[in-house]
Amino acid sequence: MKAVLTRVSSASVTVDDELVGSIDCPDTGGVLALVGVARDDGEDAWRTMARKIAELRLLDGERSVQDVGGSVLLVSQFTLMGRTAKGRRPSWSDAAPGEQAEPVLSKIAAELRERGIHVEEGRFGAMMSVASVNEGPFTLLVET
Repeated sequence: MKAVLTRVSSASVTVDDELVGSIDCPDTGGVLALVGVARDDGEDAWRTMARKIAELRLLDGERSVQDVGGSVLLVSQFTLMGRTAKGRRPSWSDAAPGEQAEPVLSKIAAELRERGIHVEEGRFGAMMSVASVNEGPFTLLVET
């Protein structure tokens, strides 16, 4: 599993001109989490990813989104699993199929909410327009 975590003051996801998820947190900061699920992820990889999203100290003052009671916009991003080492066309063979990946994203969202974090989500499998106002800029590539 891979994720790109970006510190944001706001972020949103639109599908077919419909706003499906947004966070606005200029005072505390928030996290835009683009998450790709791998075909061979272990049983508890989702727990590790949820913990990292919640606890990594990427907000101002070396605080985590959990520390500040911040918000997360969680977006499925299978293209993070693309292999580009050879040729000009990415290989998607490492990406989990939708029926495997969607429940994993739901588990991550549920775990973050259980930790008291406000979570908004994109729409799994949809063509999404993602907008964000990055702060820092501060972006991490996280792997489990």
